[in-house]
Amino acid sequence: MLKKISIGLIVLAVLLFVAFQVMKSRTKSASPEVKQTYAVGTATVNLFYCSPSKKGREIFGSLIKYGEVWRTGANEPTTFETDKNLVIDGKKLPAGKYSLWTIPQQDSWTVILNKEIPVWGDNTDGKAARNDKTDVLQIVVPIEKLSASQEKLSIDVNNNALNISWDMTKVTVPITVE
Repeated sequence: MLKKISIGLIVLAVLLFVAFQVMKSRTKSASPEVKQTYAVGTATVNLFYCSPSKKGREIFGSLIKYGEVWRTGANEPTTFETDKNLVIDGKKLPAGKYSLWTIPQQDSWTVILNKEIPVWGDNTDGKAARNDKTDVLQIVVPIEKLSASQEKLSIDVNNNALNISWDMTKVTVPITVE
């Protein structure tokens, strides 16, 4: 009897794993992975995120609610990794790998780096999977209105800044090496 239960549990685990992989591959086709490496002075910064498309939707204030934590991408949380200590908008960030979260508002965003990297960006209730007790850095930056709508979410590091832009909105976070 115990052997049958064990076999049943193994079969169930395999089926759940396969189902998860199929769902993951389908979401990745709609929001493809982006992996980029950037130089910030003598530091190397690696970014990973999944880039959703606008698809005619109203993004900020509708799909992405104002005042709520957003995983800042789709699927898994966006990650930000640096091999050197950085200074981000005047605050020290030790070398390491972090999950990146934001809280969009109409005129500014809170940008958050967190030392935990959950497996998926949202919980089953649709809320961000961030544990606020493990935040390493939080800064508030003003938004910039873009002159033309940007179809896909873009996150990059250029001109000593982390840039996040999508739809008609862009935020820029100053970065330097410590």
